[in-house]
Amino acid sequence: MGIADKDLILVLDQGTTSSRALLFDRAGALVAGCQKPFKQFYPKPGWVEHDPVEILSSQTDALTEVLDSANIQPDRVAGLGIANQRETTILWDRETGRPIANAIVWQCRRTAGAVERICEDAGAAREITDRTGLVPDAYFSASKIAWLLDNIPGARKKAEEGRLAFGTVDSWLIYSLTCGKVHATDYTNACRTMLFNIREGCWDDRMLELFDIPASVLPEVRPSAHDYGLVTHPALPGGLSISGVAGDQQAALFGQRCFSPGEAKCTMGTGSFLLMHTGDAPCVSENRLVTTIAASAPGHEGLEYALEGSVFVAGGLIQWLCDGLGLLRAAEESEELAKSVTDTEGVYIVPAFAGLGAPWWDADARGAITGLTSGAGKEHIVRAALESLAYQAADLIAAFESDADVKISSLKADGGVSANGFLMQFMSDILGIPVIRPENREATGLGAAFLAGLECGFWKDKSELNELDLDARVFSPGPIDQGALMDGWHRALARVRT
Repeated sequence: MGIADKDLILVLDQGTTSSRALLFDRAGALVAGCQKPFKQFYPKPGWVEHDPVEILSSQTDALTEVLDSANIQPDRVAGLGIANQRETTILWDRETGRPIANAIVWQCRRTAGAVERICEDAGAAREITDRTGLVPDAYFSASKIAWLLDNIPGARKKAEEGRLAFGTVDSWLIYSLTCGKVHATDYTNACRTMLFNIREGCWDDRMLELFDIPASVLPEVRPSAHDYGLVTHPALPGGLSISGVAGDQQAALFGQRCFSPGEAKCTMGTGSFLLMHTGDAPCVSENRLVTTIAASAPGHEGLEYALEGSVFVAGGLIQWLCDGLGLLRAAEESEELAKSVTDTEGVYIVPAFAGLGAPWWDADARGAITGLTSGAGKEHIVRAALESLAYQAADLIAAFESDADVKISSLKADGGVSANGFLMQFMSDILGIPVIRPENREATGLGAAFLAGLECGFWKDKSELNELDLDARVFSPGPIDQGALMDGWHRALARVRT
């Protein structure tokens, strides 16, 4: 069958708590999906780990099940795209293909002290940001790699002998699905390691020296839309080419069709991630935002860039209302409960469960509920929790506009938490701009599908993608006292900051 005879793109969407396989058609519609959760490990407070073998098995199980359940023959699939949780760090033995330890997850804070020690040298901290575009933090992969090399017996010696391979989750999947033939990553994942020079587009020798990491462990870096090789894993149908790879947030930016400078999206899942496209040159942030590499379509010369702000807790906050406080039986109840009151009665929640992300980057901040009175009930607390997600988005949008000297005219939203209509409306109100939520909120998977489909010829170019009729709901801003609400939020923030 030629490419014209194939009618589907298959995507592996490997996330923080589950692995999903998704099928998209030529109209960009989600045809079928399958999700497989996997175990989270918390060996010490602040530590988070995954079993790489379970990540792989959950992903291959989801892939085979989605084809079987939808009765899809593999020869209908034109290409395979991968979107993945970023920064999560895996080291494996090149001879056996087995991980040497559990993956250290992006949320894990075990290496915060190591990063702080490096940054005691102000010159080193500036070098990290100047070269990688990142704010030095344990969030990124470099310190995680160093920890594994120093704490797993024999790891550093094996690495120096060229016997170990490092990868973020995309690299681990590519290596495993090609049975060890391909050790590669894409630009969007490489730039999240704190080892990649985003201006020169290559691994940075100075960063490797600073974190004491042998270059031999690193994967080859390729464009997001690229032929990464054929799937040869015994559990999967052969002959399928991996033709698109991107870190989940850059995949969502591409899936939301934010192709031009000033276009922005917000993905609200476990965390909340705002990205704004900034064009062909990196934008240096004065507001402690991250400068990152955006995914590019085939044929684009050079790199494209984005500004990014990360909020560590989004969906996790709603889950805490359910499991931690018992205020909700299910996350879906939060919308109606928030709507049952006209305001929060002055209650604010700062969800700094693991510190504050951009633009504050305060690892020592801890969460708080402020403004409580005897008149506050659970509905006010639930509403305050949802509003806190919009306030954090407003802080980030203001930082974007200041850094890039642009006015953002609308914000595209996706991810599971965006299903909450109250939150989407309040976010539009507090931002003062339309918030656009597509009917299909699987923007991360769609972005990986777009990249893979462009590379294999399933779609012709970005103009064809822009012509796709993807239904969306527009939330338009209503009249609220933005200034007073944001002032209250910033007073609450000041109480938890160190």
